[in-house]
Amino acid sequence: MSNAVEKAYAEIRDAIHAGRFPPGTHLKEGELADLIGVSRTPIREALRRLNAEGAVKFMRNHGAFVADWSMDEIKEIFDLRAMLEGYAVERAAERATPEQVARLRQLAEEMLALEGKGTPDALSRIAAANGEFHRLIVQAAGTQRLSLMMAQVVEVPLVLRTFHRYNAEALRRSLRHHMEIVSAFEVRDGAWAGSVMRSHIAAAWHAIEASRAETMALREVAE
Repeated sequence: MSNAVEKAYAEIRDAIHAGRFPPGTHLKEGELADLIGVSRTPIREALRRLNAEGAVKFMRNHGAFVADWSMDEIKEIFDLRAMLEGYAVERAAERATPEQVARLRQLAEEMLALEGKGTPDALSRIAAANGEFHRLIVQAAGTQRLSLMMAQVVEVPLVLRTFHRYNAEALRRSLRHHMEIVSAFEVRDGAWAGSVMRSHIAAAWHAIEASRAETMALREVAE
């Protein structure tokens, strides 16, 4: 059963992150079971796990839906993320192994190399590398409690596909933040790393805010 649950969890989560199940999508157990090739029981368990992480919400008598958030909720999540991940990067800068620091640099350079391509595939690859970059920082911080606390506040930007909302300037700024964080790690300066991370997360919030405002303006024009 555990393998079936893991399979269901991974496939539903990946579909949400890839935008195949956008916010508000009704996640019907029967349809998901047929799509993934498992019974309804592991689907149910996978949805409960995704609910605990904040990616899925249950509506009484209606089932599970991909989570959709108000701007106030998103702002609160990003504020919490700035506090938690700012703390994580400060710890990690002083505790990361040389191998972890080398991998962070490799990921940051990989993202920079993809910056100019501007294709959906390049953005997806940047998003995947970014996810590993941030997970590795939390791992390097060396605290299981922090990892558990970070789960929900990291999940929201993944579901919102933050990188797909960036204009060229915002993307460039974000990728250079990664390089500066790596530079701070290389000299073991937690305060520097924390300062850059908090700016990095604030910039991500403003990119989402600007994207939402642009979407609303286009809808008004269309109407």
